[in-house]
Amino acid sequence: MHKSFGAVEVLKGVSLTVERGQVVALIGRSGSGKSTLLRCINGLETIQSGRIEIAGEEVTQDKEKLRHLRTEVGIVFQSYNLFPHLSVGENIMLAPKIVKKVAAKEAHDTAREVLQLVGLSEKFDAYPDQLSGGQQQRVAIARSLAMHPKLMLFDEVTSALDPELTEEVLNVMERLARNGMTMILVTHEMGFAKRVANTTVFMHKGRIWEEGPSQELFANPQTPELRQFVKADVK
Repeated sequence: MHKSFGAVEVLKGVSLTVERGQVVALIGRSGSGKSTLLRCINGLETIQSGRIEIAGEEVTQDKEKLRHLRTEVGIVFQSYNLFPHLSVGENIMLAPKIVKKVAAKEAHDTAREVLQLVGLSEKFDAYPDQLSGGQQQRVAIARSLAMHPKLMLFDEVTSALDPELTEEVLNVMERLARNGMTMILVTHEMGFAKRVANTTVFMHKGRIWEEGPSQELFANPQTPELRQFVKADVK
């Protein structure tokens, strides 16, 4: 696929296949196109050419199809985007009730279930400003999970958190991976990518520079660009 913002081409012919149940980490310097790639996959950005297909359905800008896509593909950003005037439970129940027309009791039961999954069962009636950053990010993940997505996208979800809170969120993501959730994540956490992702993709200047099994890719970089990137992270 190709994606440009005005005269600037950000994605320069990116091709990527992700299998069901696979965890793929996207790494690379800022500006390499990682977050733009995620936004294109979720239909938040329009591509100039190419094709994106998820579970047999092509991603288009048709409003009805986009609405359906967003029930199948969850995306979690660096900012939590929780509604401050709603409780944690209400934040999670909102989309299933409005978008999927789920009955209130079913939405309530699902909210309880996903909060347990992210380790926040006791926070159902709390409000976002009563939570730490790590807890708010875990609620944001739970909110996406409540839609029962086929694919989860994570865009640098720990970059605004301190190390202890980062570990909280990474533990939840690792649990999702063990449970078979298909995930694509943009991350600066190289240790996590190496440990949890089946495949790591190194992006550089809008292209996929290297791609392979995570352990091998980190242990044996094939290009000077990835060697330098890995070396800088070790420091």
